[in-house]
Amino acid sequence: MKFIKILLFPIALLYGCLNWLRNKLYDSHLLFSKQFDIPLIIVGNLSVGGTGKSPHIEYLIRLLKSNLNVATLSRGYGRETDEFVLANSNSSAEEIGDEPRQFKNKFPDVEVAVDKSRVNGISKLLKDFPQLNLILLDDAFQHRAVKAGLSILLTDYSNLYRDDYLLPTGTLREFKSGAKRANIIIVTKCLNTITSKERELVLYKINCLPHQKVYFSFITYGEIIPGRLLENGNIKDSQEYALNKKNSVLLLTGIANPKSIEDYLMDKVHHVVNARFADHHQFTKKDMVVILNLFNTIASENKFLVTTEKDWMRLQNSVYINLLNQIPIFYLPIEVDFSDTDKQTFNNQIIQYVRGN
Repeated sequence: MKFIKILLFPIALLYGCLNWLRNKLYDSHLLFSKQFDIPLIIVGNLSVGGTGKSPHIEYLIRLLKSNLNVATLSRGYGRETDEFVLANSNSSAEEIGDEPRQFKNKFPDVEVAVDKSRVNGISKLLKDFPQLNLILLDDAFQHRAVKAGLSILLTDYSNLYRDDYLLPTGTLREFKSGAKRANIIIVTKCLNTITSKERELVLYKINCLPHQKVYFSFITYGEIIPGRLLENGNIKDSQEYALNKKNSVLLLTGIANPKSIEDYLMDKVHHVVNARFADHHQFTKKDMVVILNLFNTIASENKFLVTTEKDWMRLQNSVYINLLNQIPIFYLPIEVDFSDTDKQTFNNQIIQYVRGN
């Protein structure tokens, strides 16, 4: 593996230099960044994914939507089109992408839009909804065509951007120095029991700038929720499908980094069989046969399928879902939270930014 990384290093260097040049053109104002008269918060990362952007967007929605008119704008990865689309209750993952579909499913009163061009998307939202107070830009840290008032950079505790490398030798989209554009850095997927010494080590590695605040977040899991149940009947006893040591599960994931959910389930149930697919994967007929065969290999009568909430947004609309009619399917919702000290300080910083604009 190390030898392969050495071979790929020239490609990574070229890739990084091209992105560095692009950023320099924006920093020197030779390329134009459009500013809008509305608070804009970017949530993104330096890596290609897996840092937990969606649950952090949802955290911000919960924090702000009771007092403000909030909208989200995403690229809509995995959808079939590039133009502006405003989500409604009937929008599918194919139309708007799995993550925006999840946002709309959870927050029907929030305007959720997708557009390859964030500038065009923001302009359309402001034209159609002039009462908006805030737009959350999902995965737009590298989208320099928009000048946001607050940029939040996420980095995975188990794979800090400081320890990572440029594509294709690592997972970084740009040089580590790009982190200087962030106002807030959130170290995600920490243990909720993270010690002060562990925090200090991370802070030392990140070595943040004076204008930056660093926070530590962790994942919390909800109760599994029935997705598509058995075609020939409903689940009558929810305890029959509980996450306990009597049961085994097939874990179906199409996300960038499934390690957290894998570890969580392995601690909860008797046995976990993994069916891993690429991030934003669109499930085919062949995939469904593979999933069914894997499920049948589990030597237990006490078994069911668990997937992520994001994957369920795509899976439920697949034209081949009927091939899994005999499998009870559940999805596991997740949220993020902060330690008591971080939570209050983070919330205050977000609220003060929005109120100050």
